[in-house]
Amino acid sequence: MRRFSIRPTLTLRGRLFKGLRGWSGKPAHPPLTDFPVAGYILGAAFDVVATAGHHHSFARDFFHAGTYVFIGGAVLSVLAALTGFWDWLRSTEQGTQARRTANVHACAMVLVTLLAIADIALRLNTYHTRTYPSAGILALSLVVAVLVALGAMYGGSLVYDYGFNVETASDSAVWHKSETDVFPGDHAA
Repeated sequence: MRRFSIRPTLTLRGRLFKGLRGWSGKPAHPPLTDFPVAGYILGAAFDVVATAGHHHSFARDFFHAGTYVFIGGAVLSVLAALTGFWDWLRSTEQGTQARRTANVHACAMVLVTLLAIADIALRLNTYHTRTYPSAGILALSLVVAVLVALGAMYGGSLVYDYGFNVETASDSAVWHKSETDVFPGDHAA
């Protein structure tokens, strides 16, 4: 008796290619979001460490590491936004709870990206002159970290609560046109 099944998960054979959206059952957007989320949260953590230890020599290294992960997160945010927009455009219908939730997720993540770009600009302006982030950069980094976590919760809700882009998802009330929100455990009226 076999105990593991490896190949079906890794193969693209038999899956329909959907352009920027990825392949059926293998969407491109979710894995691309992991890097910006981790980058922004780590960047904020590095800034806290650099600020707390600003009298020590390691502070500059943490401040610079925070700058690098913010830049990496912003670059990958562009790819995540492109694939996410394509998912939104091709996979959601107006008037559904799923579309409204996707709208909140998209707005939160666009705001996060704009704030991260502002954070990067401030960082690069003081990159060679400061050994730890200014109070403004630290505050902005923390706001970005909190907002990216909240935005990711909405994205996760799309997948885990609504089955968004999950090929085997069954019929759900959140995909029907309605102004009434259906909460986990509720049934459509």
